[in-house]
Amino acid sequence: MPASRSLAVIEVTRFRAHDPAYHDYVQVLIGRTIALAAELGWKVDRVAAADLGPASLLAQTDSADAVVIMGGEDIAPEFYGGDTGYEGESAHFPSADEGQIAVVLRALDRGTPLLGICRGHQIINVALGGTIVQHLGDSTAHKNHGAPIEEIMAAHPVELTAGSSISGLLGPDPVRVQSAHHQAVATLGDGLIAVGHTPDGDIEAIEHESAPIVGVQWHPEDPGAPVGQLAALLASLDRVPVAVRAAA
Repeated sequence: MPASRSLAVIEVTRFRAHDPAYHDYVQVLIGRTIALAAELGWKVDRVAAADLGPASLLAQTDSADAVVIMGGEDIAPEFYGGDTGYEGESAHFPSADEGQIAVVLRALDRGTPLLGICRGHQIINVALGGTIVQHLGDSTAHKNHGAPIEEIMAAHPVELTAGSSISGLLGPDPVRVQSAHHQAVATLGDGLIAVGHTPDGDIEAIEHESAPIVGVQWHPEDPGAPVGQLAALLASLDRVPVAVRAAA
């Protein structure tokens, strides 16, 4: 991969005075993603969606060759036709939601490779008209409910669809993942295919039928994730954008 290729890593915000412990853990996850991407040869631009606003986010990421949308807070229900007041509801950053949704739609239009992690996976779905399961309950395998933030990740298996892009990256066998989510993809957005499921049937991975867009509900960037998992998923971004191929 040419060293000049640029990767936009988009987070929700750089400021969470209301929840410093959560913020500190998010910084660990983002930092690990950026460090590995740089090691793999990407020129990384770290961008905070809520701190910029939608227009500035689009402008700052306009020249990116690929995009990663990271995890974070729940998407505001207004973007998928849901109601507020649900169990486990987090703080919302509608400006980040709007901006990240716009980034997904632009990536789809341009054929820009994009990876969504956790919230980013859900952003892909909502951007394309999908909906969200607002709360999976407190007895699921997706999160260590009530645990300190540094112990919140839960390990569980995900079955990948044979022949999918993600199974090509991670292998045909069930993968062990690290998760910490209370929401999930419900109705799929236009053009999206569910290619990873938990044993209880929840959607854990999606990809677009024709564009280089992939989402995983789990955290491959967590320190407890299997070695090589994040690198394999970042490899999905090392593709020439569809629009560039068409113009060649």
